Amino acid sequence: MLRRSLLVIVLAAVPAFAQSASRSSSATSEIRKAWETARGYLMDAAMEVPESTYAFRPTPDVRTFGELIAHLAGAQDSFCAAALGEARSAEDAVEKTTKTKAALVEALKKSSDHCARAYAMSDQDAAKPLGGDEKGSRLSMLVLNLTHDNEHYGNIVTYMRMNHMIPPSSKPRK
Repeated sequence: MLRRSLLVIVLAAVPAFAQSASRSSSATSEIRKAWETARGYLMDAAMEVPESTYAFRPTPDVRTFGELIAHLAGAQDSFCAAALGEARSAEDAVEKTTKTKAALVEALKKSSDHCARAYAMSDQDAAKPLGGDEKGSRLSMLVLNLTHDNEHYGNIVTYMRMNHMIPPSSKPRK
């Protein structure tokens, strides 16, 4: 009798689980949410760090804070262009040409807006292969961009801490 009751309860719950699963987020939407968080941290840091700190270089063999923001802007633009099936720009283009805080923040914003288009693609489009000699899917390029953004956000946290600043991800949530 107990087995039959448990079986009835389990079978009755199956439609509820199936309905819940159909409402779950897609892989693309989950990646988008994670990237939007990283994007916010990067933009907030770029805007919060004073212009004088953009020249900060922890050691002679690493990028300055400004060069790091420029690198992120150029890399994002390149990765997201590939994900969208567009021609990739040189990853170091921004780093070679953009120097002031205002111009670097604008370049990061522009590349983030470009990426927002890429992260908005459907799961069906994200599953398409990259063009040309690129290997993998468009989704794999979005994951690569997110990974790269987070890797360099870790650098930004260190740069900010070394300058007695609180990184965006460590601030109390509003």
